[in-house]
Amino acid sequence: MSKDKTQSGRIRQGGVFLLPNLLTTGALFAGFYSIISGINGDYIASAVAVVVAGVLDGLDGRVARLTNTQSDFGVQYDSLCDLVSFGLAPALLAFNWSLKGLSEYGVVAGKLGWLAAFVYMACAALRLARFNTQADSGDKNWFQGLASPAAAGTLVTTIWFWVDNGFSGAAMQWLILPLTIMLGLLMFSRVRYFSFKSWSLAERVPVAWIFAAVLILVLLAVDPPTVFMTLGFIYVTSGLVITVIGRRNWKSRRARRLAKRLKPGNAENQPGDAPPEENT
Repeated sequence: MSKDKTQSGRIRQGGVFLLPNLLTTGALFAGFYSIISGINGDYIASAVAVVVAGVLDGLDGRVARLTNTQSDFGVQYDSLCDLVSFGLAPALLAFNWSLKGLSEYGVVAGKLGWLAAFVYMACAALRLARFNTQADSGDKNWFQGLASPAAAGTLVTTIWFWVDNGFSGAAMQWLILPLTIMLGLLMFSRVRYFSFKSWSLAERVPVAWIFAAVLILVLLAVDPPTVFMTLGFIYVTSGLVITVIGRRNWKSRRARRLAKRLKPGNAENQPGDAPPEENT
């Protein structure tokens, strides 16, 4: 009989919680549907299915927290489903639409295509495993590495955008190849990304945010692939910018501390500051 602890510390026995795991199963179904659609050549449906999986994945965790139905089973099940929906499905979509055509340039180029897809999927698996082992530590407001739903969303909406504008996979091979590898490596990187977990729907927000949300919804209704792709690249770039600024600030603080330590007259630099010799 399975046992799971709730946030209040009570132990619940037997079965699994229906609502959050139902949403997770829906995300898994969307990921599986994406794979089938990609194999059948319906690339737009394949991309849309991954986006739907991302929406459902964002809901299941929040629903579990709101209804106090979090469990160890749900965490592990969610990770396995994420690997299918945001690791395997996007990798296969990129390969089926574009990367497999690299074989026309020779055996080596052909291998680069499926290796890029594998690197993406492997990095998604590694990122999910690292996330599970570090779930109880670190700042909840930040992700270490690009989240797999964000990476998947950026990759599939880019494909959706080009398909929607009449471009073939063969024409975009040398864009999709580095993009697939880059997004994969960012997932397992130490680049910091804002997690949005601190945002609460019950909090007051500036009125301008409401107008921005309405504008995004209107643009989504007009041209969904362009808007989704743009938002994806903005988020991907944001982590890189935050990391670069953070490192520059860290180096600046380190340089100031070093300059202060080396300043003439500093007590740390006075003669006789050497640590006393140990008695033998």
